[in-house]
Amino acid sequence: MINYKNVTKIFPNGTEAVRNVNFSIASGEFAFLCGPSGAGKTTLLRFLIREDLPSEGEIWFRDENIVTLPEKFVPELRRNIGMVFQDFKLLPRRTVFENVAFALEVSGKSDLEIAQIVPYILERVGLQNKMTAFPNQLSSGEAQRVAIARALVHEPQVLLADEPTGNLDYENSWQIVELLNQINEWGASVLMATHDTEIVKALKKRVIKIDKGQVVE
Repeated sequence: MINYKNVTKIFPNGTEAVRNVNFSIASGEFAFLCGPSGAGKTTLLRFLIREDLPSEGEIWFRDENIVTLPEKFVPELRRNIGMVFQDFKLLPRRTVFENVAFALEVSGKSDLEIAQIVPYILERVGLQNKMTAFPNQLSSGEAQRVAIARALVHEPQVLLADEPTGNLDYENSWQIVELLNQINEWGASVLMATHDTEIVKALKKRVIKIDKGQVVE
């Protein structure tokens, strides 16, 4: 489903973020993208939602090279590839319901569709009782669940998670990982960037190890 082919990124200042990266993710797979901070994990994920472009190489999603994808098709790409970040990126003055609904509003969904979809998604992530709460009233684990719900509203084929447990304690970290595993069982491919070796060892999923911008294992 996803295929990185000879992907390199060199920033204008000459910094080489990733070099000659090659790997594939199959449909329905759960894989870890591992490596220390600054290894290039986030850069590789950002390419998949077209927040950045590589200097060289190809990145295929299904049968399309998204590096050359016309800009008008990027919103559709992002509906098929959801992304969750370490810092949640919730809108502080919107409720849980409104934060999740916002992703549907910008894609043109009607109020009726939003009223049906949002409670369903929040129930799936265990937050059906938090719809009217604001982000500052949530635990960090609950905030990350809202971010995951927002990423799921378009039923993406792929969910990217960039250090989703980085700001969480032990218990909340495992709850989020278990939720991601459940999302994978529902049918979505999951690619999770992390440097938490304990989680990686416990889940026994495929590991793609990145160091200094290169795949080393």
